[in-house]
Amino acid sequence: MATRTQDAEPLLTPAEVAAMFRVDPKTVTRWAKAGKLTSIRTLGGHRRYRESEVRALLNGQGSAVERVEVGEL
Repeated sequence: MATRTQDAEPLLTPAEVAAMFRVDPKTVTRWAKAGKLTSIRTLGGHRRYRESEVRALLNGQGSAVERVEVGEL
């Protein structure tokens, strides 16, 4: 389930992003560590991803982020 704070962009968990790309959640974490996808850390240290960035990447429109190929990494 996407996390949403007041007037903030929806954030996705690694599992949600992984489901969209049909990869393992650990792959999403590796993409973030490699700088392929921007992550935000919660106060508890968990990674979250901006929904708009993930959708743009999924649609091949990642402007600030290099396109991630599913078979990559």
